[in-house]
Amino acid sequence: MSCVVRLPEHGGQVRQVMASFPDAPAPFIDLSTGISPYPYPFQMPAMMELMHLPEHADEERLVAAAADAYGVHSQELIVAGPGTQILIGLLPYVLPGRDVVLFGPTYSGHETAWRNAGAHVQVVEDMPAFSARAVRSGCIAVLCNPNNPDGRRVSASRLLQLAARCGEVGAYLVVDEAYADIENENSLASCLPHPALIVFRSFGKSYGLPGVRLGFLLANREIAARMRRLLGPWAVGTVAISAGCVALADRDWREHRCAVLAKDMTRLLDLLAQCGLSVVGHTLLFALVRSADAPSLWQWLCRHGIVTRAFDDRPTELRFGLPRNDEEWRRLEEALRAWRP
Repeated sequence: MSCVVRLPEHGGQVRQVMASFPDAPAPFIDLSTGISPYPYPFQMPAMMELMHLPEHADEERLVAAAADAYGVHSQELIVAGPGTQILIGLLPYVLPGRDVVLFGPTYSGHETAWRNAGAHVQVVEDMPAFSARAVRSGCIAVLCNPNNPDGRRVSASRLLQLAARCGEVGAYLVVDEAYADIENENSLASCLPHPALIVFRSFGKSYGLPGVRLGFLLANREIAARMRRLLGPWAVGTVAISAGCVALADRDWREHRCAVLAKDMTRLLDLLAQCGLSVVGHTLLFALVRSADAPSLWQWLCRHGIVTRAFDDRPTELRFGLPRNDEEWRRLEEALRAWRP
């Protein structure tokens, strides 16, 4: 990159990034996160509801809505938390193993969580190697499906077979389904309870409400109970409960938004192709570009007030989220078409 910019560990830190580009036009456009540009239109709780702690019945309604949305037959298998990031960070204190294999490259939060807990972590980048490493006594095997940042997918049937083999040797398979709401046919949630399977589900990405901070761990009763004890009471606030109960039950809204997102992603993929950029993978919420000119393109877009996701350890890659409105689309299209490698 032509100027020294310290990249944030995750997407979304737009003000931090744009501090290095003081002449860029505002408002800044954040395409650095794989979050839906369409927030669910829930009604905020009344002020009086925020003046007392959530009741057990409130969280039970939330968990019931999640069970129905994810196809899990028992509420005892679901733990609600203040975002999946905290649940990911606590999982090393729930599971007994310290020998971890990750199917990479993937979301860095998993590796960070296990290394912080003192685990030995190995990252492998092909499925046969991952499967072979996973089936060892005490091993914790972790992957994202669909994967972040490249949209890589592994079939549910293949993962279920791997989970069965893990169960036979006393290992665990952890599947982060943060982007599975719009690809629910490939989810393993309905396969629970399972002795070796743990699933994460995110709320904020698909419903465009990351600031609500809501996520779920799905597991067998014993693992779910351990996580619940670690979280303690009142882990989920009133606003998250209110949003989750309504949004998770609204199948029509979710199906309609998935159709709109599919059209938006087609538009983005077409634009990137027209500009000579090679897309190596995508979901309905982000596309990953690989190019030797990625660092200069990232800076070019930043100078136009547009932040995409760059990676310190993979400098030839850029991840693009979806614009939120016509004006953001216009600015992105103009910036990309004016760029010259």
